[in-house]
Amino acid sequence: MKFSKMLLLRLLWQVPIGLIILVIILFSMSGYAISFNSRRTKDVAYVPATSPDFNAERHLLDIYTPRSKSATARPVVVFIHGGAWNSGSKNIYFIIGRRLAKQGVVAVVINYRLAPAVEVPAMADDCARAVLWTSQHIAEYGGDPNRIFVMGHSAGGGLAALVATDDQLFAKFGSAKNPIKGAILDDPGGLDMFDYLSKMQYPGDDSYLVPFGKKPDVWHAVSPIYYLRTDSPPVLMYAGEKTYPGIASSTRRFNERLQALGIKHEFTVLSGKEHIPMVTQLFWKNNIIYRDLLKFVGAKS
Repeated sequence: MKFSKMLLLRLLWQVPIGLIILVIILFSMSGYAISFNSRRTKDVAYVPATSPDFNAERHLLDIYTPRSKSATARPVVVFIHGGAWNSGSKNIYFIIGRRLAKQGVVAVVINYRLAPAVEVPAMADDCARAVLWTSQHIAEYGGDPNRIFVMGHSAGGGLAALVATDDQLFAKFGSAKNPIKGAILDDPGGLDMFDYLSKMQYPGDDSYLVPFGKKPDVWHAVSPIYYLRTDSPPVLMYAGEKTYPGIASSTRRFNERLQALGIKHEFTVLSGKEHIPMVTQLFWKNNIIYRDLLKFVGAKS
């Protein structure tokens, strides 16, 4: 019985998208209401169409800007969706873009390539390319290229942590510095996949060998915990009290590493929250993550 319950939990982690879509449908009227306070520029390619690996569906992003005028450039949040590294789409998360824009942030919600077509290193490259595109073009949309933050849930949280800490992801694309000023991690997965996949503690863990491959050195190379340094950007991190054991463990250890290095951060465990409600709560404007985020990025709604 215990085995069956754990297997069910693992399967649910891999297919959260249907539940998220259901919540979005239920609250679509809210999305229409807040759309009047923001503008969306949809399906902007962040990789040149001439690039050999260009993907016409996955190398796209949407930009959400406040309709109100601002005398100064606004902070920018790049949101990276979750979906177990094999599913998900920016189109599901339009309400998050709208919510952020309504509260004075320029939001960029991205797609990236997924397994089995690519593995996580290529996904990280895509996220870095999207951030680089943002740093080069976001001023055209009223955003401040010197105040770019990354945010993500689940697999997207792990990718957000990775691009925030691994400067080589930007160096390989010709950038002398990492433009990210901070990371907001919402129940992030994949913070230490080297440890996780080395142990293989839970039923169904072998499914992660599709996005991560079978080489331990690759697991290590895409685990953000090993890139943390004393000069790493600040972090806001949240975990659900009832999230998956792997996420609960890795967020605690990530927090301990942040503390040991003296990196500015806050870590909050949200009482009673499971993994999927950690992102569906972002459909409401007054949740704790938005309240903290607005102060973190210096937004003026």
